[in-house]
Amino acid sequence: MEKSYADVILDIRISQLDRPFSYRVPAHLQPELSVGDPVTVPFGKGNTLRKGFVIGFRDSVNMPPDAVKEIAGLAPKGVSAEEKTLELAAFLRRRYGGTFSQALKTVLPAKASVEKLTFRYIRANASREELISALGEAQRKKQRAKARLLEAVLEEEEIPYTWVTSKLGVSGQTVSGMERSGLLQVITTREYRNPVHLGEETEVRVTLNEQQRKAVDGILGDATEGRWEGRNRYLIHGVTGSGKTEVYMALIEEVIRHGRQAVFLIPEIALTYQTLLRFYRRFGNRVSVLHSGLSAGEKYDQCQRAIAGEIDVIIGPRSALFTPFPNVGIIILDEEHESSYKSENVPKYHAREVAEYLADAGGAALVLGSATPSVEVYAAACKGEYQLYRLTDRAGAGSLPRVEITDLREELAAGNRSIFGRRLQELLRDRMDRGEQSMLFLNRRGYAGFLSCRACGEALKCPHCDVTLSLHGTNMLQCHYCGYSMPRPKACPSCGSPYLMPFRAGTEQVEEKLKELLPGVRTLRMDRDTTSTKDAYEKILASFMNGEADVLIGTQMIVKGHDFPRVTLVGVLAADLSLSEGDYRSGERTFQLLTQAVGRAGRGELMGEAVIQTYRPDHYAVQMAASQDYEGFFRQEMDYRSMMDYPPAGHLLAIQVYGPNEKQTLGYAEELAAACRRSGSTCRVLGPAPGALARVRDLFRFVIYVKGKDTASLIAMRESLDPLIGPAHRGPEFVQFDFDPVNIL
Repeated sequence: MEKSYADVILDIRISQLDRPFSYRVPAHLQPELSVGDPVTVPFGKGNTLRKGFVIGFRDSVNMPPDAVKEIAGLAPKGVSAEEKTLELAAFLRRRYGGTFSQALKTVLPAKASVEKLTFRYIRANASREELISALGEAQRKKQRAKARLLEAVLEEEEIPYTWVTSKLGVSGQTVSGMERSGLLQVITTREYRNPVHLGEETEVRVTLNEQQRKAVDGILGDATEGRWEGRNRYLIHGVTGSGKTEVYMALIEEVIRHGRQAVFLIPEIALTYQTLLRFYRRFGNRVSVLHSGLSAGEKYDQCQRAIAGEIDVIIGPRSALFTPFPNVGIIILDEEHESSYKSENVPKYHAREVAEYLADAGGAALVLGSATPSVEVYAAACKGEYQLYRLTDRAGAGSLPRVEITDLREELAAGNRSIFGRRLQELLRDRMDRGEQSMLFLNRRGYAGFLSCRACGEALKCPHCDVTLSLHGTNMLQCHYCGYSMPRPKACPSCGSPYLMPFRAGTEQVEEKLKELLPGVRTLRMDRDTTSTKDAYEKILASFMNGEADVLIGTQMIVKGHDFPRVTLVGVLAADLSLSEGDYRSGERTFQLLTQAVGRAGRGELMGEAVIQTYRPDHYAVQMAASQDYEGFFRQEMDYRSMMDYPPAGHLLAIQVYGPNEKQTLGYAEELAAACRRSGSTCRVLGPAPGALARVRDLFRFVIYVKGKDTASLIAMRESLDPLIGPAHRGPEFVQFDFDPVNIL
């Protein structure tokens, strides 16, 4: 097909303009312009130059040719999107909503090209006799710079260009003259920025145990010459420390042997350092990383290295999923249960669902791993949608820690108002005396948005949705599912205690109190404040690994996948805080966090212990985490989900409405909710209700929840609302959609 006209998607986040526009391709661009190239085009009455992406070509248009505007040129510093990248963007837009431009930006891990790094060196282009003759002539004519360079070339086969111009003091003009005379040649090669800075590492090979070998053989047994055409989805359910990473590396090694590449996803940047170190020991410099902490140049170069075949394995959080490998053979999601695999930006995709699409499209294997699989994935495995492999024992010398539960109600009754229970204080002193390390985990995100009773441990819940009511201001409690509200009571409705209050301790306060309790204790703190600079994660983790601190204090980021062999004690402070989040997943989240936290202890040869401090010691999530009983937790959690029609027993669609005027935004949200109820669907509609953050950046937020038995009915519901959110709606409000949201919005 001739490239007379190009279909261009504009880089504009307006649903009314979310369609291709045709432009004439100028003659000078026709030979080089390709599908996926970023271009600048005139748009609108004023012909404002806008950036866009070419998504196709045509040889004719249904309008007078002289009415078609011409592409202005290739966009400066733009990153091209391959055809399969465009297909992936189309999938994201269709599945999660938003505009094609938003989806395309999501799947381009490097947003802009950068200046290429090059390396120049000089080497001889004549025989040794000719060079010696030229050297003698230069010395006779007292051409000292030329003579110095010829002496260096006779001594060294290749010389860096910068060394010649700086150390030898030879000008570029002299080098160019010698190159023209045929004595020398200047060679330029491309260099890539490499964010991996590790020394020479010795490969450590571990013999797989029987359970690990069964998982590896079973997964590879479903492939034919490195391709999975039939069954290709697997769940490895292994207790903490069971050696899931060794299974991953054995699988990746086999995939690489067949000339394919591997994507290894981790939930947070904080896990990159330790994970990269282990993979680097096995695969050397064929491994790289891709995450938000890299510079634009580093991101761009890792993508170029992937395209050029210079790396086989990429490690990183969810955005690494879009690394432009030519032939991905395996995608692995470690700690697959983590909420960070869900994007909070439009399109609100889940990395697991996108990985399923990519694996199916490319004949690759998708492997999920976790000690505490998400309820949705484990339910799918029970139905046979994922092949399940269990690792029930810790690998090597480690064993599961002993776990104790401290009832904070009893501590309060005994007069202990410290954030450290008496048993935890005793064990912390013991570990200091023995020279072993401890970790203190504060189960908290942000500030408290709920009320709980310090006497009986109960949190105030919505009578209709069985989720915690959120505290707004100081005097109002509200449900973010259905909108139910009530004034703040003065006493606990369950026991009458006046100790009904939010929790207000932070990691900094914990560190201060610990130093008062244990004078001389060496501490490291890992939270949002201490990890805001580049490489901060690696520095803190390396310091703790090297024994430069006795206690590591932090929030969720310290309990996810780290392996510290000298840690023999983990203390969980206020374990039930996550039980009181206004979210139907609060029980699951609590179980996962507690299980992961206590699993950090005893991963080496020394026996580990853990103390879980809680106001709700009888809650099944706390009890099952203490006993490391995932099956027991799953059964009770599924009973609750089935009763309330929450995923995976049902499916959930969140429709979020934003606007600058509270009354108008609520009115528009009510209009959308009414349209949902009139659609004739069997889906249940809740709300609208104010969002958990009811106002952000002067935009009021309201949320409508739609419960359905299957995803298809929710997608149909979303599509039925298009007339109300497309060109027919001219208000300032805008809408976002979120399927099975991980957190209440």
